[in-house]
Amino acid sequence: MKGKEGKNGTENGFTSDGKICIFRNRYLLLIDALSVWIAYLLSCSVIFNASFAGHFILDHFRLIFLTMVVFCGLLYAVGCYSVMWVYSGTKDYLMLIRVCLIASVSAVLLNYVADYPYCLKIGIVTACLISGLVSGARMAVRALHHMITERSLSYDLKEKRLLIVGAGAAATILLRDIGNNDHLNYHVIGFIDDDPQKKNARISGIRVMGGRYDIPRICDAYKIDDILIALPSAPRQDRKEIIEICNETDCTVKILPSIDQIIDRSSLPNQIRKVQIEDLLERDPIQLDNQKISGYIENDVILVTGGGGSIGSELCRQIMRFQPAKLVIFDIYENNAYNLQMELNRMYPDNKPEVVIGSVRDMPRLEDVFEKYRPDIVFHAAAHKHVPLMEDSPGEAVKNNVFGTLNVVKCADRYGVKRFVMISTDKAVNPTNIMGATKRICEMIVQCMQQKSKTEFAVVRFGNVLGSNGSVIPLFKMQIEQGGPVTVTDKRITRFFMTIPEAAQLVLQAASYAKGGEIFVLDMGEPVKIYDLARNLIKLSGYRPDVDIKIDICGLRPGEKLYEELLMDEEGLTNTSHHKIFIGKPIDIQQDQLMRQLDELYQAASSDDPEHVKDVVAKVVPTYVRNPKESDSEQMVG
Repeated sequence: MKGKEGKNGTENGFTSDGKICIFRNRYLLLIDALSVWIAYLLSCSVIFNASFAGHFILDHFRLIFLTMVVFCGLLYAVGCYSVMWVYSGTKDYLMLIRVCLIASVSAVLLNYVADYPYCLKIGIVTACLISGLVSGARMAVRALHHMITERSLSYDLKEKRLLIVGAGAAATILLRDIGNNDHLNYHVIGFIDDDPQKKNARISGIRVMGGRYDIPRICDAYKIDDILIALPSAPRQDRKEIIEICNETDCTVKILPSIDQIIDRSSLPNQIRKVQIEDLLERDPIQLDNQKISGYIENDVILVTGGGGSIGSELCRQIMRFQPAKLVIFDIYENNAYNLQMELNRMYPDNKPEVVIGSVRDMPRLEDVFEKYRPDIVFHAAAHKHVPLMEDSPGEAVKNNVFGTLNVVKCADRYGVKRFVMISTDKAVNPTNIMGATKRICEMIVQCMQQKSKTEFAVVRFGNVLGSNGSVIPLFKMQIEQGGPVTVTDKRITRFFMTIPEAAQLVLQAASYAKGGEIFVLDMGEPVKIYDLARNLIKLSGYRPDVDIKIDICGLRPGEKLYEELLMDEEGLTNTSHHKIFIGKPIDIQQDQLMRQLDELYQAASSDDPEHVKDVVAKVVPTYVRNPKESDSEQMVG
């Protein structure tokens, strides 16, 4: 027969997940009532003697009974009997203390008005004893519950030995929740904190064992299984260094996100996750001049080509924050565009974006879109970006990147767009591949159009973005999941990396500075060695590089170079008011000559001769160098 399920999910002395719940609160009521009689008995025995205590209780039965009613009644009135004391916290005990103080004063007053000698003295001692017994009973319930729960769990699961990095507020909340949550099967061994004043201090009985550089020694000495980094408010550089130190151990490393990513501090354990490669590459949050961005987006119609792609979709998300009159998402791939539309519809039900399916290569379709929506601002993100695939299909790269951009540029000029911003790449600088060379031609087209148009044309140039379609990290993850090997083209190869939100935010900020003709260059930070990136990703996946997962060096692919650049020799940088955005000096481009070369390039792209296409591209882009070392490797490393 089933018992009635209580407020906290208990049923017949069991919690909803089957764990034993030692005490129900109705038993605590009986214990509290009994505590009053025991307290009177003890206080009389201490002040006088045991025989006197018996006489006192018999002579003052009604007084003691009334004291019991006062204590139990007040505890019931404030809800102490609805608290699940096995999972209680600081607030619950503060409430209990307040109630006990009020009840104690009431009990002392009852004894004071009694007509028996020594009643006041007995009343004070008794009130203190009752408060102690009431509080102690609840602490005993919690302690006993945890003892039995831990013992029952030990039969099913081996507890993992946990080291917590950080001994601040977040760590103490986690320690409490780990103790309360049966599913977090951890035995906390100690804390790590760089504050010398905290060394050897104890938090809830757990010792601070040392600083960050002691982590490998402590993990080895105490057989640590998992490390949890609980430093949500620490600077990015500190978290990065600590992660790298933790990666020197064989432990599984988990992390609490940075404070700007934490949604709810009351549920920190739910936000613990494995360390990701982004944690090693992340930088301080971008500080935006929101007023300047809002000044050119708010109440305007914004068109984003390639709006369903990695950068395009994030641009759309960021743009919607600034309340445009209408956002138009233009993309050839309907699945991504549809998913983004559903996401933004939920977030902005009163300002739903328009999704238009079409290709930038289709001029009539573009003209229909510009005629219908009359955009004020255009962000041009549509492009073929995959280096090896474009090497094999240079004609398609030219058709989509070069002439697709030319179509959008012409429409922007013809329909009076106020500002046009093209997304470019570091591969356009001294390109060694057809993708980079076509993007350089796009930059040249935009700068030429600026010479004769009232539209403000600008380019924003940056490097790789983490997690974008075709980037190296998803490939490495897939190779690791398959047991390896992880393929790297060269141990020396480096790339600039930036997160997608960071790139999109800086694009919006750069666009706010545009006056026409600029090539904005984003600060990409320090270049990252792809080989080191692969090793770190293997470690973060719980494996040992070159032991569990091999790393193969497969040689540079066609069109690939060891180092990317953000600036050509002819370009010089000038500062903007944002410390991560610079302006490259425009290079003089002969418009008539470029148009004649584009005609020749159009004819070449229509042919079925990849080498001829590359030859013509080399005429248009003098800095384009055909890579003489062509590899037959089909592995894709970005």
